[in-house]
Amino acid sequence: MTTRILIAVTNTDRFATRPTHRTGLWLSELTHATDVFEERGFEYTLISPAGGRSPLEPRSLRFPLMDASARRWHRDPWRMARLESTLAADEVDSAGYDGIYFTGGHGVMFDFPSSTGLQRLTGEIADRGGAVGAICHGYCGLLETTRPDGSPLLAGRRITGFSWNEEILAGISRIAPYDVEQRAKDLGADYSKAALPFVSNTVADGRLVTGQNPASARATAERFATLF
Repeated sequence: MTTRILIAVTNTDRFATRPTHRTGLWLSELTHATDVFEERGFEYTLISPAGGRSPLEPRSLRFPLMDASARRWHRDPWRMARLESTLAADEVDSAGYDGIYFTGGHGVMFDFPSSTGLQRLTGEIADRGGAVGAICHGYCGLLETTRPDGSPLLAGRRITGFSWNEEILAGISRIAPYDVEQRAKDLGADYSKAALPFVSNTVADGRLVTGQNPASARATAERFATLF
C-alpha cells in the first residue's frame, strides 16, 4: 500500500512580536521532504493550522539559502498553488495517514503550538505507531502534544531542533516569542545539537525523527522515510 504523509506548514506571515518583520514557511524544509517522499512513491497532503495560504519566509528565498530544490518548487506554478490551498488541520482525519512531518520557518513558532488540530493529528498518529518528524522550528508543533496518559509527547525523547544559539546568530533572538530549545527541555526532552551552528544534524528516537536546521532538511527527510 502507498505510504501517505501529512506535511504541516505555517499560516503566519509576520512576527506578532514585531509586525514589520515578515516570516513564513522555510521553503527548502518543505521541498527536501517532498523530494524524498516523491522519490519513494509516497503521497503527501499539505496541512496548516487554519488552512489556506502558507506564506514563504523571505530569508529562505535568498541566495545561498534558496537551493536547487527550493528553486524547482518556486518556479512551478502547480506546486506554488498548493501552498495557497492547504487543508485546515481541524478538518483532516488522521485515518489512512502513516506519518506527520512538521516543516519550519519562524512562522510556526506562533501558530503550531496553539493548533489543537495539529496536536490531535500528531497524537492519533503517534498512538497507533505512526511516524512523527520535524525539521528546524517544526518541533514547535510538538510542544503541546501529549500521550494518552497526559504526559508530554517529548518527555524522555531524544530530539534536536533550531537552537537558541542559532537564533542569536541569525539575529532573531530579540524578537523570537520564546526559546523553543528551552521549552523542549522543560518538557523533559533529551535535546542535543551539533557542535557547530548551522551544520546538518538529525536525531532519531524510535519513530520520532527531528532535524536541527535547514542544512539538515534532506538528511532528516531521508531518515524519516526509512521508517516505512
